[in-house]
Amino acid sequence: MSTIVVVEDDIYLREELERALEREGYRVVSISSFEEPEREILENESDLILLDVNLPGKSGFELCKALKARLSVPILILTARDALADELCALGLGADDFLTKPCHPKRLGARIKRLLETYREVRNLVRAGDVVLDIDTYRVIFEEKHVSLPETEGKILGMLMERYPSVVSRQEMMDELWDGGGYVDENILQVNMTRLRKNLDSIGLKHMVKTVRGSGYCLEVTGI
Repeated sequence: MSTIVVVEDDIYLREELERALEREGYRVVSISSFEEPEREILENESDLILLDVNLPGKSGFELCKALKARLSVPILILTARDALADELCALGLGADDFLTKPCHPKRLGARIKRLLETYREVRNLVRAGDVVLDIDTYRVIFEEKHVSLPETEGKILGMLMERYPSVVSRQEMMDELWDGGGYVDENILQVNMTRLRKNLDSIGLKHMVKTVRGSGYCLEVTGI
Protein backbone atom coordinates (compact mmCIF):
# COMPACT_ATOMS: atom_id res chain seq x y z
CA MET A 1 0.00 0.00 0.00
CA SER A 2 1.43 3.36 -1.05
CA THR A 3 1.64 6.14 1.55
CA ILE A 4 0.70 9.70 0.59
CA VAL A 5 1.61 12.63 2.82
CA VAL A 6 -0.90 15.47 2.54
CA VAL A 7 0.40 18.96 3.37
CA GLU A 8 -2.66 21.22 3.41
CA ASP A 9 -3.61 23.82 6.04
CA ASP A 10 -7.30 24.06 5.10
CA ILE A 11 -8.83 21.50 7.45
CA TYR A 12 -11.95 20.93 5.33
CA LEU A 13 -10.02 20.40 2.13
CA ARG A 14 -7.49 18.24 3.97
CA GLU A 15 -10.24 15.95 5.26
CA GLU A 16 -11.79 15.81 1.78
CA LEU A 17 -8.43 14.80 0.30
CA GLU A 18 -7.93 12.18 3.00
CA ARG A 19 -11.30 10.57 2.27
CA ALA A 20 -10.78 10.60 -1.49
CA LEU A 21 -7.32 9.06 -1.25
CA GLU A 22 -8.35 6.44 1.29
CA ARG A 23 -11.18 5.39 -1.04
CA GLU A 24 -8.54 4.81 -3.70
CA GLY A 25 -6.73 2.45 -1.33
CA TYR A 26 -3.88 4.69 -0.20
CA ARG A 27 -2.53 5.10 3.31
CA VAL A 28 -2.77 8.81 4.12
CA VAL A 29 -0.69 10.81 6.59
CA SER A 30 -1.64 14.47 7.03
CA ILE A 31 0.53 17.28 8.32
CA SER A 32 -1.61 19.50 10.52
CA SER A 33 1.08 21.50 12.35
CA PHE A 34 3.13 23.94 10.30
CA GLU A 35 5.77 25.02 12.79
CA GLU A 36 8.21 22.40 11.46
CA PRO A 37 6.47 20.87 8.43
CA GLU A 38 9.68 19.68 6.80
CA ARG A 39 10.69 17.68 9.86
CA GLU A 40 7.23 16.13 10.15
CA ILE A 41 7.20 15.15 6.48
CA LEU A 42 10.63 13.55 6.72
CA GLU A 43 9.61 11.59 9.81
CA ASN A 44 6.85 9.90 7.78
CA GLU A 45 8.07 7.51 5.11
CA SER A 46 6.15 8.49 2.00
CA ASP A 47 5.66 7.35 -1.59
CA LEU A 48 4.22 10.69 -2.72
CA ILE A 49 3.77 14.16 -1.21
CA LEU A 50 0.67 16.23 -1.96
CA LEU A 51 1.76 19.78 -1.23
CA ASP A 52 -0.25 22.99 -1.00
CA VAL A 53 1.49 26.23 -2.00
CA ASN A 54 -0.07 28.73 0.43
CA LEU A 55 0.95 27.48 3.85
CA PRO A 56 1.50 29.36 7.10
CA GLY A 57 5.20 29.96 7.63
CA LYS A 58 7.34 28.28 4.99
CA SER A 59 5.64 28.26 1.58
CA GLY A 60 4.98 25.15 -0.46
CA PHE A 61 7.59 26.33 -2.97
CA GLU A 62 10.25 26.52 -0.24
CA LEU A 63 9.23 23.11 1.10
CA CYS A 64 9.31 21.60 -2.36
CA LYS A 65 12.88 22.74 -2.92
CA ALA A 66 14.05 21.53 0.51
CA LEU A 67 12.32 18.16 0.23
CA LYS A 68 13.62 17.44 -3.26
CA ALA A 69 17.16 17.86 -1.91
CA ARG A 70 16.52 15.13 0.65
CA LEU A 71 13.95 12.76 -0.82
CA SER A 72 13.49 10.88 -4.06
CA VAL A 73 9.69 10.77 -4.06
CA PRO A 74 7.22 12.53 -6.37
CA ILE A 75 5.75 15.85 -5.25
CA LEU A 76 2.39 16.99 -6.60
CA ILE A 77 1.72 20.68 -6.01
CA LEU A 78 -1.82 21.90 -5.27
CA THR A 79 -2.70 25.58 -5.47
CA ALA A 80 -5.79 27.77 -5.64
CA ARG A 81 -3.92 30.18 -7.91
CA ASP A 82 -4.31 29.37 -11.59
CA ALA A 83 -1.18 31.17 -12.76
CA LEU A 84 1.39 29.99 -15.26
CA ALA A 85 4.14 31.63 -13.21
CA ASP A 86 3.25 29.46 -10.19
CA GLU A 87 3.27 26.30 -12.26
CA LEU A 88 6.62 27.12 -13.84
CA CYS A 89 8.07 28.01 -10.43
CA ALA A 90 6.89 24.72 -8.91
CA LEU A 91 8.23 22.63 -11.78
CA GLY A 92 11.49 24.56 -11.71
CA LEU A 93 11.93 23.68 -8.02
CA GLY A 94 11.56 19.98 -8.74
CA ALA A 95 7.81 19.38 -8.42
CA ASP A 96 6.64 16.48 -10.56
CA ASP A 97 3.15 17.74 -11.30
CA PHE A 98 0.87 20.70 -10.64
CA LEU A 99 -2.91 20.90 -10.16
CA THR A 100 -5.23 23.82 -9.52
CA LYS A 101 -7.71 23.23 -6.71
CA PRO A 102 -10.45 22.43 -6.34
CA CYS A 103 -9.85 19.54 -8.73
CA HIS A 104 -12.00 16.50 -9.47
CA PRO A 105 -11.00 13.49 -7.31
CA LYS A 106 -10.72 11.34 -10.44
CA ARG A 107 -8.25 13.75 -12.02
CA LEU A 108 -6.21 13.87 -8.82
CA GLY A 109 -6.29 10.09 -8.55
CA ALA A 110 -5.14 9.65 -12.14
CA ARG A 111 -2.21 12.05 -11.66
CA ILE A 112 -1.15 10.31 -8.44
CA LYS A 113 -1.35 6.87 -10.05
CA ARG A 114 0.78 8.01 -13.00
CA LEU A 115 3.45 9.54 -10.76
CA LEU A 116 3.67 6.46 -8.54
CA GLU A 117 3.97 4.16 -11.54
CA THR A 118 6.65 6.36 -13.11
CA TYR A 119 8.72 6.41 -9.95
CA ARG A 120 8.40 2.66 -9.46
CA GLU A 121 9.85 2.15 -12.93
CA VAL A 122 12.85 4.42 -12.49
CA ARG A 123 13.56 4.55 -8.76
CA ASN A 124 16.29 2.25 -7.50
CA LEU A 125 17.28 3.44 -4.05
CA VAL A 126 19.19 1.98 -1.13
CA ARG A 127 19.19 3.48 2.35
CA ALA A 128 21.41 3.33 5.39
CA GLY A 129 20.04 5.44 8.20
CA ASP A 130 19.37 8.91 6.81
CA VAL A 131 21.64 8.40 3.81
CA VAL A 132 20.05 7.56 0.44
CA LEU A 133 21.84 6.34 -2.69
CA ASP A 134 20.24 6.19 -6.12
CA ILE A 135 22.13 3.28 -7.64
CA ASP A 136 21.08 4.24 -11.16
CA THR A 137 22.76 7.66 -11.00
CA TYR A 138 25.04 7.19 -7.95
CA ARG A 139 23.57 10.33 -6.39
CA VAL A 140 23.95 10.41 -2.59
CA ILE A 141 21.46 12.42 -0.55
CA PHE A 142 21.97 13.37 3.09
CA GLU A 143 19.89 16.01 4.85
CA GLU A 144 19.69 18.93 2.39
CA LYS A 145 22.91 18.09 0.58
CA HIS A 146 23.72 15.75 -2.28
CA VAL A 147 26.67 14.67 -4.39
CA SER A 148 26.93 12.55 -7.54
CA LEU A 149 29.67 9.92 -7.41
CA PRO A 150 31.73 8.44 -10.24
CA GLU A 151 30.62 4.93 -11.17
CA THR A 152 33.28 2.97 -9.28
CA GLU A 153 32.83 4.96 -6.07
CA GLY A 154 29.06 4.64 -6.43
CA LYS A 155 29.33 0.87 -6.75
CA ILE A 156 31.55 0.68 -3.67
CA LEU A 157 29.10 2.72 -1.61
CA GLY A 158 26.20 0.67 -3.00
CA MET A 159 27.81 -2.56 -1.81
CA LEU A 160 28.40 -1.11 1.65
CA MET A 161 24.85 0.29 1.92
CA GLU A 162 23.23 -2.94 0.74
CA ARG A 163 25.20 -4.89 3.36
CA TYR A 164 24.93 -2.28 6.13
CA PRO A 165 25.79 -2.69 8.99
CA SER A 166 27.84 -5.77 8.01
CA VAL A 167 31.47 -5.68 6.93
CA VAL A 168 32.31 -6.14 3.24
CA SER A 169 35.71 -7.72 2.74
CA ARG A 170 38.35 -6.26 0.48
CA GLN A 171 38.32 -9.43 -1.62
CA GLU A 172 34.55 -9.25 -2.12
CA MET A 173 34.93 -5.73 -3.46
CA MET A 174 37.80 -6.71 -5.75
CA ASP A 175 35.81 -9.66 -7.08
CA GLU A 176 32.72 -7.53 -7.71
CA LEU A 177 34.41 -4.48 -9.19
CA TRP A 178 37.53 -5.77 -10.94
CA ASP A 179 36.94 -9.50 -11.39
CA GLY A 180 39.28 -10.41 -8.55
CA GLY A 181 41.82 -7.70 -9.23
CA GLY A 182 44.30 -9.90 -11.09
CA TYR A 183 44.93 -7.36 -13.83
CA VAL A 184 44.69 -4.07 -11.94
CA ASP A 185 46.96 -2.16 -9.59
CA GLU A 186 46.69 -3.66 -6.11
CA ASN A 187 46.15 -0.17 -4.67
CA ILE A 188 43.13 0.61 -6.85
CA LEU A 189 40.59 -0.10 -4.13
CA GLN A 190 42.39 2.13 -1.62
CA VAL A 191 42.60 4.95 -4.18
CA ASN A 192 38.87 4.77 -4.89
CA MET A 193 38.05 4.50 -1.19
CA THR A 194 40.04 7.71 -0.54
CA ARG A 195 38.15 9.51 -3.31
CA LEU A 196 34.83 8.20 -2.02
CA ARG A 197 35.52 9.48 1.48
CA LYS A 198 36.48 12.88 0.09
CA ASN A 199 33.22 13.13 -1.87
CA LEU A 200 31.17 12.03 1.13
CA ASP A 201 32.97 14.58 3.29
CA SER A 202 31.60 17.32 0.98
CA ILE A 203 28.06 16.58 2.22
CA GLY A 204 28.88 16.02 5.88
CA LEU A 205 29.59 12.27 5.80
CA LYS A 206 33.31 12.40 6.56
CA HIS A 207 33.36 9.43 8.95
CA MET A 208 30.70 7.28 7.30
CA VAL A 209 33.04 4.69 5.74
CA LYS A 210 35.05 2.77 8.34
CA THR A 211 38.05 0.52 7.81
CA VAL A 212 37.82 -2.69 9.82
CA ARG A 213 41.43 -3.78 10.19
CA GLY A 214 42.03 -7.23 8.78
CA SER A 215 38.42 -7.58 7.62
CA GLY A 216 37.37 -4.91 5.13
CA TYR A 217 35.01 -1.94 5.26
CA CYS A 218 31.65 -1.06 6.77
CA LEU A 219 29.39 1.94 7.27
CA GLU A 220 28.72 3.85 10.45
CA VAL A 221 25.72 6.12 10.06
CA THR A 222 25.00 6.97 13.69
CA GLY A 223 26.57 10.06 15.14
CA ILE A 224 27.68 11.42 11.75
